[in-house]
Amino acid sequence: MAIMSFIFVFFFFSSLQPILSLYEDQVGLMDWHQQYIGKVKQAVFHTHKTGRKRVVASTEQNIIATLDLRSGEIFWRHVLGPNDVVDGIDIALGKYVITLSSGGSILRAWNLPDGQMVWESSLHGPKHSKSLLLTTNLIIEKDNVLIVFSNGRLNAVSCIDGEVLWKKDFEEESLEVQQVIQPPGSDFIYVVGFAASSQFEMYKINAKNGELLKHESTAFSGRFSGEVSLVSSETVVALDSTGSILLTISFHNGKISSQHTPVSNLLEDSPGLAVIIHSSVTGIFAIKTDAATIFIRVIGEGKLEVVEKTNHETVVSDALSISEGQQAFALVQHAGSNIHLTVKPAHDWDSNLLKESIKMDQQRGFVHKVFINNYIRTDRSHGFRALIVMEDHSLLLLQQGAIVWSREDGLASIIDVTTSELPVEKAGVSVAKVELNLFEWLKGHVLKLKGTLMLATPEDIAAIQYMRLKSSEKSKMTRDHNGFRKLLIALTRAGKLFALHTGDGRIVWSHLLQSLHKSESCRQPIGLNLHQWQVPHHHALDENPSVLVVGRCGPSSDALGVLSLVDSYTGKEFSCLRLVHSVAQVIPLPYTDSTEQRLHLLIDADKHAHLYPKTPEAIDIFQSEFSNVYWYSVDDDNGIIKGYALKTKCSGNVADEFCFDSRELWSIVLPSESEKIITTATRKLNEAVHTQAKLIADQDVMYKYISSNLIFVATVAPKASGEIGSVTPEESWLVVYLIDTVTGRVLHRMTHHGSQGPVQAVLSENWVVYHYFNLRAHRYEMSVIEIYDQSRADNKDVWKLLVGNHNLTSPVSSYSRAEVITKSQSYFFTHSLKAIAVTLTVKGITSKQLLIGTIGDQVLALDKRFLDPRRSVNPTQAEREEGIIPLTDSLPIIPQSYITHSLRVEGLQSIITVAAKLESTTLVFAHGLDLFFTHYAPSRTYDSLTEDFSYALLLITIVALVAAIFVTWILSQRKELQDRWR
Repeated sequence: MAIMSFIFVFFFFSSLQPILSLYEDQVGLMDWHQQYIGKVKQAVFHTHKTGRKRVVASTEQNIIATLDLRSGEIFWRHVLGPNDVVDGIDIALGKYVITLSSGGSILRAWNLPDGQMVWESSLHGPKHSKSLLLTTNLIIEKDNVLIVFSNGRLNAVSCIDGEVLWKKDFEEESLEVQQVIQPPGSDFIYVVGFAASSQFEMYKINAKNGELLKHESTAFSGRFSGEVSLVSSETVVALDSTGSILLTISFHNGKISSQHTPVSNLLEDSPGLAVIIHSSVTGIFAIKTDAATIFIRVIGEGKLEVVEKTNHETVVSDALSISEGQQAFALVQHAGSNIHLTVKPAHDWDSNLLKESIKMDQQRGFVHKVFINNYIRTDRSHGFRALIVMEDHSLLLLQQGAIVWSREDGLASIIDVTTSELPVEKAGVSVAKVELNLFEWLKGHVLKLKGTLMLATPEDIAAIQYMRLKSSEKSKMTRDHNGFRKLLIALTRAGKLFALHTGDGRIVWSHLLQSLHKSESCRQPIGLNLHQWQVPHHHALDENPSVLVVGRCGPSSDALGVLSLVDSYTGKEFSCLRLVHSVAQVIPLPYTDSTEQRLHLLIDADKHAHLYPKTPEAIDIFQSEFSNVYWYSVDDDNGIIKGYALKTKCSGNVADEFCFDSRELWSIVLPSESEKIITTATRKLNEAVHTQAKLIADQDVMYKYISSNLIFVATVAPKASGEIGSVTPEESWLVVYLIDTVTGRVLHRMTHHGSQGPVQAVLSENWVVYHYFNLRAHRYEMSVIEIYDQSRADNKDVWKLLVGNHNLTSPVSSYSRAEVITKSQSYFFTHSLKAIAVTLTVKGITSKQLLIGTIGDQVLALDKRFLDPRRSVNPTQAEREEGIIPLTDSLPIIPQSYITHSLRVEGLQSIITVAAKLESTTLVFAHGLDLFFTHYAPSRTYDSLTEDFSYALLLITIVALVAAIFVTWILSQRKELQDRWR
């Protein structure tokens, strides 16, 4: 009986542990998920006494969001479509967020507490125009009214239900409306703008019914440029087309008068070209020149007076009403590592309501925007808080001379990502200093055992959680033996580089790149991509790894390039180069020098190749491999694909031994009237192919066509390059190519009639999977092409392998014309795709899976076996044993296969996969507006235990088993002795 009881308890514990481990493993699968909103362009505070204080923001990424004013956390957000650009936001009736978007065509009201849409109105008009939103105190038939000018039409819209109460068209083709103004306490509206850029137009409209009360216009000898600045309800200021004359225009009582003031009269030195800074401060406006920012007061009859001139970078907020008839505005100026925040009353420039200096991280750059809000202190005086948007797109709240919170919203616009290994843990460090001592280790496992047996008290549970956090190795800044801990190096659109720890997603360091900073020599810097520059191994372990950041000074391909070299561990930019040539293409070469610096070729717009690093050792290495360097270019607009090789050193006026001319080897010119290139795909440089052969069901061998020079190209009919459904099936077709980029040989071509893009594709090993839309079936499809090398078919003879008559060791060259065969198949797929990737592992046992970014901003894992072109309706028994799945017309979507679980990666753009050292696991990073990182095991974690595996329970089980064996042996001996005595 005792033995039976022990066996029952043993099996109970043994079965309980895997269940708990499985649960903890599923929880631990998702490492982290971070939400962002992007660069804020408009913000409105909501700080009523009732309800939680919040700020409503719209961003350049077309997001509407409300943030907690105390912590900066997101209450709710809505991501609008890529063409649904937000033109204006405001708060109406204290409970609705009003948004104007899509070029003024859509007006929406959102419920402020929870973000639910209340109503939506479509506002169409006779022509495209500037969009303006004006929240008024007007009441028409008990309805609060919004005034909207868009599409050449002025609309009065009800705040309650979005009904258009009246509308007034402005159909004059040359009219450009600049401002819609309601003087305080009046029931009429001014609409002012320019006609033909040389005539000022003023319309006076009855706000109750839209009736035109008065129309006045006046012509000017010059032309207007830029926007106007509103300095009062009946006065605006504008610049002429030369930027040298200020025009003060007044339309008091419907009568237009103007005053011309040369900018040079206001400044002693030559100001250069001036630009008006947008603001809405009564009686004051600002202009910015190349050398300074000038604040100007408008005094009687349009006369101008300079009140301050500053050489510091200055940002001005809009006016804020702090009491009846009194306004305030904020100035933010940079001075070294500090920013100075000053709040002034609009009527008195010389006095300050607030003056603070805040120390600011210089890696955030300059302030781009500032929004202010006031509150009443306990002494009944006015206090102010400022929301500032920085050059790196981060968002900060300042109050009482300190940063209350900050958000790194630059991470919502990542351009490129690469990874870096963490440093190796130093030898000789005392284990006692970095790990828990033996007593605490045993105590922790005893507590964990109590938790497993459900005997833990609340204090024990709290202690377990604390010890887990304290002993967690996820966030350590050293490498782990499984290769899970790495740095994700991300380049953002703001020109800032971030290092994120894969363990917990925290920012290890960030650096605003000097090379991508706007300057006199580089007016419009643009980041292009990231490359690993130095990856230390073996003899170079003392060196820190580094990354190469490539950019250029403008959007065109012939703009001059810029380079930065950044230390991956510290974020230090130790080299910044402004190139004398353009950068059209970057080619990482498979060669490194003695310090493990990887050689790179930068191809300029004239197809010259420039070698980096520019060292004697690099040129020696490169010269030895000179004849083996090939590359290609794809001209999407003209439908031309070309292949190149190196010829000689550049022939020019300036001798440069690191510059090489190229020669064209081949070209493929696609017919422009029938094909337009929309997508290309290549293999990842770091992808490892674990086997070159595939054993099929009849014990035959098929050899994969493995080539790093393979490119996939997809083209569509020019008419079908627009949105889905813009053409009929007869007018649309999709053509795909597999091309060898060394020889230009087209290995495979296939046409899908009645199909169109967009096309998402991934190329891996010897297969390519691509996704497109089938117009005939009105469904999305995914197709697979596998390519095999028939020229190696003789290697299947065992006798030839034994006697050496085989070609396994013969040199492989793209010029040895391989005989290839392809297998393909198409399947229906229910989702539209945003991105597609394939899992990467260090060895070949783990099955390949596709990671699909769906239109719902989630990541779905799909087994590559579902996209096997050899699938048939009734596979043979041998094929079933091989793993061939019976053919169906559509690919399955298994809810449990979403690796993002219930989370969404809003605005999903790309999925990056990185192989871990653990054979079963791949690291997955998905980014868009949000960031998501996880460990994913396509074939389960068959080669590791979970982090929370209970070693104490295992030890107790082993001890109990040994004790049970010993007790059983004693009882058996006693029973045998008793039997003998009988």
